[in-house]
Amino acid sequence: MPAPDALLAAVAFDANGLVPVIAQEARTGMIRMVAWANREALAETLATGAACFWSRSRLAAWRKGETSGNTLAVREVRIDCDGDVVLYVVEAPPPASSGGSAPTGRSPPMIIRPIRRRS
Repeated sequence: MPAPDALLAAVAFDANGLVPVIAQEARTGMIRMVAWANREALAETLATGAACFWSRSRLAAWRKGETSGNTLAVREVRIDCDGDVVLYVVEAPPPASSGGSAPTGRSPPMIIRPIRRRS
């Protein structure tokens, strides 16, 4: 992962001190979730390797899996070219109750193919 201070300095947090975070599974490329992080949540992620976010409804930091057990281990943190979106490249253990398929009660992820432009 990049040096924490350099990455934090490069992130363009919004007026509320937040930045959107996309968590993408390293092995499959599947988007696991989209959430928000403030500077402290991002710093905790960089320090611990555990995905940490900011809850806009509870106004508190939270670590993915702290209540559900469905954790995300962050292997890489990337930012886009203007620093206003963060990507967590993660590893997620399969849910214990579903044998590695989609979590119980949820649909499997859809695969969307890019639209090809006609010449």
